[in-house]
Order: sequence, then structure tokens, then C-alpha cells
Amino acid sequence: MMMRSPHRLKMNRDSTQTALLWIVATGFFMQALDTTIVNTALPSIAHSLDVSPLQMQPVVVAYTLTMALLTPASGWLADRFGTRRVYFASILLFVLGSICCANAHTLPQLVVARVLQGVGGSMLLPIGRLAVLRAVSGDAYVSALAMISIAGQVGPILGPTLGGWFVEEATWHWIFLINVPIGAVGMLAVLRFLPRSHGGAAPPFDWIGCGLLSACMVACSLAIDAPMHTHREAWSVFLFVLGVAAALLYIPYARRKANPLFRLGLFREPNFSVGLIGNLVCRVGSSAVPFLVPLLLQLQLGYSPLHSGMMMLPAAIAGTVTKRWIAPLIHRFGYEMFLLVNTLIVGGSIVAFALFSAGTPLVLEIAVLAIFGGANSMQFAAMNSVTLKGLTSEDAGSGNSLFSMVQMLAIGLGVSIGGGLVNLFTPHGGSAATGFRLAFICVGVITLISALVFRKLDTEPPQQPVRRTSPAAAGR
Repeated sequence: MMMRSPHRLKMNRDSTQTALLWIVATGFFMQALDTTIVNTALPSIAHSLDVSPLQMQPVVVAYTLTMALLTPASGWLADRFGTRRVYFASILLFVLGSICCANAHTLPQLVVARVLQGVGGSMLLPIGRLAVLRAVSGDAYVSALAMISIAGQVGPILGPTLGGWFVEEATWHWIFLINVPIGAVGMLAVLRFLPRSHGGAAPPFDWIGCGLLSACMVACSLAIDAPMHTHREAWSVFLFVLGVAAALLYIPYARRKANPLFRLGLFREPNFSVGLIGNLVCRVGSSAVPFLVPLLLQLQLGYSPLHSGMMMLPAAIAGTVTKRWIAPLIHRFGYEMFLLVNTLIVGGSIVAFALFSAGTPLVLEIAVLAIFGGANSMQFAAMNSVTLKGLTSEDAGSGNSLFSMVQMLAIGLGVSIGGGLVNLFTPHGGSAATGFRLAFICVGVITLISALVFRKLDTEPPQQPVRRTSPAAAGR
């Protein structure tokens, strides 16, 4: 039997690794696209489902909260059942969820379908990143992650405009159906190129700890936007207390548990604790913007879905351009000063959205959106880096998983708080325009408050440039 030459083996290995990177990048693109494409179409979906556009928060929250709940289990699932099987299943669930979303006839049906979509989406990036880590050598790993992160940047750029175009040229159903052909190609590629792995013995997963933290996140999210129509305030208080109690119960549980989901020792790293809180507070404010701005542009300023989607382009493009500025700025000024000033810019630009009206010059609207997008992109990357950079190699994976959960939770809270504030202020202000204006001021102030949190960071001389983080962190 003729033996293959080393050159031929290297070519086959390189082509397989290239295919793997494209598979993971496609999954990341689907996830990133789906996070933004829905926002522009919400008014059209609401009209089709015969509900108010401001009642559509659960459509976004259900997806992000589901991803937050299942992210910690993704690594264990890959070890137990094999990376190839779990990644294939995650794409399949995402596609099935997309089909169910497109066929939803009521708001509850759409929310349930988004949960199914979130189950698949929660595993796309973590499992894909794990597959790359196991298949790509250490020298090429950073370059591989950089390639994958590009897909995460393209999704938010195309999402709002593509969503508006689908609504105008076809129907809103296509914002979900577009995932079907992409997912089908992805599943075929997984079967063809992803190395076969059967899984096996995996370390025990902390289901109780995961359940406690999941109960905390779900209860706190529902407390902000309680679905109950009677005794709503009482239910909100009860759910909030339940969420806090679940979080407090986790502390003694984790102390007694030999291998808890997240070690309490993580929080002995001061910048991790400060960064986690700062991320949550800051992202609550900034995450409300992608939800509220398309609603403001369409419902109050009379923009078409496509026009409102294109108005989000300056923010997405500016966010991509400013990423290259982060390392030099932090190297020169340090994390504390950079985050203090940049947080003020992000919060101030969110407050500036309150000035948008029918008489606002288009160039001013574009300028505010670009400033927000650029500063927000740098904010995310800097917050992510300062939060994770001090963790030991032992805690890096666990810390990144907890950090990803907080990111997803903050997005859901931002949407719930932003939409809830508009609903709260509209009756008292006499018009929806006043409701939007006051909501932007409030969420902007929430972001500004995070500047006080970042002042608690451990300062250090800005001697080293920012260490490159994973696309999960740097891409959001």
C-alpha cells in the first residue's frame, strides 16, 4: 500500500482546519446576525401578531436569557457526547427554532420558539471555540480566533439593514427563514469536516449550582417585566426576592461543594469582581439602545423598516473601526482612566438619543449613532479585557463562562428595562415621544453610573498592551 507523503498529509490537515474555521465562523455569524436582525422587524412582527410593539421585549429576552442559562453546560455536553454531535445538534436546534419562529401566529408561540432557538444558539460559539482549540495548534490558535471574530462583527453590521430589507421586500418571516439554508450548509459541513468524537467520561456537572444561578437570573428578569396582570407589583417584589435568595444560597453551597460550577475564589481577584459588576451595569444601559432606537425611528419619526435598519449602520461600522484604537489608548492611559472617560461618552451618547425628533438633522442623528457605536465597541473590549486578564489559567475557563452568562443577562435586562420605562413614562408624559425621551435619559444615566464602579479597579502602570481575548468576549 502506497504511503502518503508528509506534504500531502499537511495539505489535508490544513484544508480540514480551514473548513473547521469556516464552520465555526458560520455558526458565530448566525448567532450574531440573529441577535440584531430581529430588532428592526419588531414593529412589523407586532402588527402581524396584533400586539403593541412595546410588548415585544420577551421576543428578545427569551433568546438571550436562554443562552445565558445554558452556556455553562456547553463544555460538559461536548465532553460527554462529543464535540461533533453537540455542535451538529446545536445547529439543528437553531434551525428548527428559526422555522418555528417563522410559523408563529401568536406572541407566546414566538417566545417559545425563541427559547428553542436560544438553546441551539447558546452552544454555537462555546462548542465551536472548543472544537478549534482541540484541532488547531497553539501557534495558529490566536489567528484562528481572529478569523472567527470577524464573523461576529459582520453579523451586527448586516443584521439591522437585512431585517429592514426583508420586512419591506418580503415578510418578517424571512428574518428567521434565512437561517435555514445557512444552517443546512453548516450541518453538512459538520458531518463532512468536523473530526468524529464519541465523547465519554466527563467530570460531574454541577446541576444544583447551575439551577440556583439559573433561578436567580430568570426570577430577576421576570421581576422587571412580570407577565402577571393582577398584583403585578407584588409579583415583581416576590420574584426579585426569590432571585436574590437563590444567589445567596449558592454561596454556602459552593463553599461545601468540592467542584462547584463557579468557585468563590474567582471573586478574590478584585478586577474580576469589579469588572463583572461594571459590565452588568454598563451593558444594561447600552443593551437597551439596539431595541429602543429602531422603535423610536419607526414609531415616532416615521422611518421605514429599511431606513431605520440602515440608520444602525454608522454605529456598527464605527464599532468595527475603533477596535484598533483600544490597545494603544489603554497602553497610554491605563484601564481606569480609559473606562472612566469612555463610559461618560457612551452614557452621554445614549442620553443624546432623547434629542431625536422629526426636526433633528439627519447628519446629527448619524453622528450620535456613530459616536455611540464606536465608544460602545471600545467599552466592551476594554471591560472584557480588564475583567478576565487577572484570572489564573485554572480559573480562566470558568471565569469566561460566568462572564458570558452576565453578558447575556445584561442584554435581556437592558431590553426589559428600556421597554418597561417607555411603557411607564408614556401615560404620565402624555405621549410615546415623551416616554422614549425619558427612557433614553434613564438608561443613559444607568450607564453613567457604571463609571463609579470602574473607579474601584486596581490601577496598574499601563506598561503592557491589552491581551487579546476570545471572540466571545471581544466580539460583544
